[in-house]
Amino acid sequence: MGQVSARGHELTSSPEEADAIVVNTCSFIDPAKQESVDTILEMAEFKKTGRARRLIVAGCLVERYRADIKKQIPEVDAVLGANELDDIVALCEGGGGHANPLAPYLYHDLTPRVLATPPHYAYIKINEGCDHPCTFCVIPQFRGGFRSRRFESVVSEAARLFAQGVREINLIGQDTTAYGDDLGMKDGLAHLLERLARIDTAHPKWVRFLYCYPNRITNRLLDVLAANVSLVKYIDMPLQHASASVLKRMKRGAGGDIFLKLLERIRRQVPGIAIRTSMIVGFPGETRKDFEELGEFVKAAKFDRLGVFSYSDEETSASYHLDGKVDKRTIYNRKRSLMSLQRKISRASNRQLVGQEAQVLIDGPSPDSELVWQARLATQAPDIDGVCFVGDPGDGPLAPGQFRRMRITQAHDYDLVGDLAGEAPATPPASPFTILPAAIASSHRSPLPHR
Repeated sequence: MGQVSARGHELTSSPEEADAIVVNTCSFIDPAKQESVDTILEMAEFKKTGRARRLIVAGCLVERYRADIKKQIPEVDAVLGANELDDIVALCEGGGGHANPLAPYLYHDLTPRVLATPPHYAYIKINEGCDHPCTFCVIPQFRGGFRSRRFESVVSEAARLFAQGVREINLIGQDTTAYGDDLGMKDGLAHLLERLARIDTAHPKWVRFLYCYPNRITNRLLDVLAANVSLVKYIDMPLQHASASVLKRMKRGAGGDIFLKLLERIRRQVPGIAIRTSMIVGFPGETRKDFEELGEFVKAAKFDRLGVFSYSDEETSASYHLDGKVDKRTIYNRKRSLMSLQRKISRASNRQLVGQEAQVLIDGPSPDSELVWQARLATQAPDIDGVCFVGDPGDGPLAPGQFRRMRITQAHDYDLVGDLAGEAPATPPASPFTILPAAIASSHRSPLPHR
């Protein structure tokens, strides 16, 4: 989006108005693949009914089915793999691509960028690729080996975003806790967080990091998290399972007992921290006993946030060749059972917050009704966790990007309701970025289940 815009082209979220349509795809799991294909076919119709003359398919689906896309969907004019992003302008203008699809791509602070998020929060990718051998995952095949962005490149981008009015930055990567390993840094993520916390801003700020690997949570990282007020006390640490036998088949290692000790250490070193994880049910070889062990672990762990994946049997993954496949109905029932268990844990945890007061970040009107405004606690990451609904807005007008105090008055399974206290601060400065929805049309979604 940034490169196209920098070249002087206008971005639109209305495909019927577009001369070129770009569909960004995901192929991590079956539902994402299906959504991607459906969107490509839907956008292809605008070449008949709209102004569109070019249809470009980008993202992971290209890495996986490059030849099939060209052969089976003739309306597609060009494909753009994960390492070919520098070709986007040429392809939209009708030219050919020249990027090497095998040369690992990683953007930097000078890469043109347009935010697809609201002006008050943003994501920064700090590394790309992955070296972990998880048998269920196909990301290393499409994204390549692990590689970190330069330290100062990340700091420079973060400082610029904060100066432009962004209030919350979320650091992302396939494994953020490995940041800097390839650059010869020890505890690279801890050093980066400490540096980002020192960036001077004219307003409060939040810095959050997502997608941690459990055996990479060091004491140094936790100490930095605990010591800096602008670092959100939140850890997203996908554990995937609790049964040692299932984790071994996943090539993850460890087990529930080890994880409980890790959780105890995290909570002890960072009081008040919220911990999010994700689990996979129905992995090949998962027995009823394994699933029961997972349930007991979730009860004991009392995660603040939990997402559950149904195992997706991808033909290019190592787990595809494992025996002991679990039928789809069993997988579905196990997912419902585990989420039902977590719902009770979440409800009980939320009820303990009633009557308390905490800082929230105002996001804006609810997608369901412009009459209801939403906000988030620091322990609620955007898009994947619950939200706070504003009951009484207090004094002064509301505006997205405000930090306010909220007194929690009601608790639901995942969401909270509260009243704002005190006067509203000055209206946050508008970002000079052109803030638009997805570039023309996008079917890319985070595969992490909501809440």
